Amino acid sequence: MNHRSSVQARVAAACAALMMMGATTAAQAADPAAVLIQGNSVAITVQDMQADSLRMPLEMRSVVLQKPETVLQVASNLYARRVFAEQAATEGLDKDPQVAAALKVARDKVLSDAMLEHMDKKAVPSDAAVEALARNNYRAKPDRFKADEEVKIRHILLTEKTPESKAKAEQMLDELKKGADFAAMAKERSADPGSAAKGGDLGYFARGRLLPEFETAAFAMQKPGELSSVVETKFGYHILQLDERRPQRIRAFEEVREELMKEMRTTAAQDARATEAQKIQQGAKINQEAIEAFAATYKTAK
Repeated sequence: MNHRSSVQARVAAACAALMMMGATTAAQAADPAAVLIQGNSVAITVQDMQADSLRMPLEMRSVVLQKPETVLQVASNLYARRVFAEQAATEGLDKDPQVAAALKVARDKVLSDAMLEHMDKKAVPSDAAVEALARNNYRAKPDRFKADEEVKIRHILLTEKTPESKAKAEQMLDELKKGADFAAMAKERSADPGSAAKGGDLGYFARGRLLPEFETAAFAMQKPGELSSVVETKFGYHILQLDERRPQRIRAFEEVREELMKEMRTTAAQDARATEAQKIQQGAKINQEAIEAFAATYKTAK
């Protein structure tokens, strides 16, 4: 059996092992030392997966890694890389000057990222202090938090742009005018699945965010519960209902609290990083002659 077939066989065996882990408790599955794929000389553990997941944006990790098939694919890739790395070390490739330099740069990145994260945690004040900074910022710059006039709209959509579809929309509008429940009708008959599940609710909109014909009809309504006429857009025929009008205003602190606190934390971390970077650069000696010589080698390469 060649090496590639051997790796494939090991991965297949790991897949079978993962399928047998269904009875494993959540606590056991979270064990950093738990082995996901085992070979003759290397293994991939939960801790390896957690370390690799740091390359993904935080909000994507749970989305990507909640699927067993994705976990298996990522773990298999890590396993193959580790096998290749072991083979490279056996061949002495880690002694090659360029490879050794690349390893040093990779090590620098991992450790410097860990140091930056450590600095960020130390630099960010307590939640109470961050909230105080956020409140000060809110009071100092109220114009930042101006919100334009908004309308909260429900709609029912019929997607077929035919005379029959328009007639159907007119009939539905007549039923609504006679007292039919808009939310119930939207759930049963609207072709917009996203809003239909919420009774046709589209949320709040300011001017400039909707199709012109839709926006004209939305802002023409004045009183909650008011209905539009049948509105035609490129998506089909719509019936709109006004839930609420919200005049131009300054958003309350509670509406922007989380956004501002996140901003304060980011600013504190960035300021700490910038200060430390300036200290580091002050102790550095620049060899301008070597820099220019290095750049010249790439000019010659053209």
